[in-house]
Amino acid sequence: MKKITLKDIADHFGVSISTVSKAINDSHEISRDVKLKIRQYAKAHHYRPNRIALSLLKKSTNTIGVIVPNILNYFFTQVFYGIEKTANSRGYTVISCVSDESFIKEQQTMKLLSAGTVDGIIMSLAEQTQAKGDLQHILDVMENQIPMVMFDRVTDKVECDKIVVDDFEAGYKTTKYLLQTGCKKIAIVSSIFNSSVGKLRVEGYREALQEMGLDYDDKMVVKVGGADDLEILISLLLDSIAVDAIIALDEMTAVDTLNILKMKGIDVPDQISIVGFTNGRLSKYVSPALTMVSQHGKYIGELAANILMDRLAYEGDMPFTTKLVKTSLIERDSTRKVDKNHRAYQ
Repeated sequence: MKKITLKDIADHFGVSISTVSKAINDSHEISRDVKLKIRQYAKAHHYRPNRIALSLLKKSTNTIGVIVPNILNYFFTQVFYGIEKTANSRGYTVISCVSDESFIKEQQTMKLLSAGTVDGIIMSLAEQTQAKGDLQHILDVMENQIPMVMFDRVTDKVECDKIVVDDFEAGYKTTKYLLQTGCKKIAIVSSIFNSSVGKLRVEGYREALQEMGLDYDDKMVVKVGGADDLEILISLLLDSIAVDAIIALDEMTAVDTLNILKMKGIDVPDQISIVGFTNGRLSKYVSPALTMVSQHGKYIGELAANILMDRLAYEGDMPFTTKLVKTSLIERDSTRKVDKNHRAYQ
């Protein structure tokens, strides 16, 4: 069946396309009887407005694009939930895209979204993009006057609104917490070692060790690539160093590390404590339940959406803002207890 157009409806009633458009949009310029006839006819013939044409006419799509690097990461899932909930409450729809940590896919997605599809973009940089340092595709979007909010993985090379987690402090305080439980040989397992957030967490870890007079050893930072076998890497770590704590920089790695230690007959937390990042559902239901660092993803999503939509609604210049979000430690059973009077996380 041929899709009916505004012109088809206009020809049927012998009126202009503009009159039909005004009738369908309930304009006060059109009489009630004419509006009723046109709208009933349009409904009976399953008329649907052309969103792209409307966006060109209105210079607005009421749609925002979201690009996350990894939808399997619970943190990004929570951020997206916060964005969508807030955007919908303010009359916006959301187009969600996943870069899969790929520079090329991020480039392609930015090109698609910037072609009149959305009014603004919320994004977190792919790990490959941060490792490569090529941001031209993002700068091109900014030159086209498309507002952008970056969150979590951001860059100083792009001037836009940003929301960052205090990842340095998170690495620092997590390490201090483990030291206060009596741990001395603390390893890090990272699958995000090329990202800004992964590097900041390791820097915080290094700072906490140095404050306590402990040496930083690069061998204690296990870098897990996409093709690597985590079990082999952890086995090599444990064979060479008497580790008594592990900080995993994402939830899945924390859960996998726990299962590997249990398979090896290692008691958690009596022999090795584990702390993970991103307080997702998995971490609550494994045994023992995992102590996790919460990055407050839902709140970050809500904040990002509100900042972007406020900018879209504002007529005139508005200075860019950078919001810093603190983390929280959710203590469970995978770590030994610390004296409540000497907590790193307050």
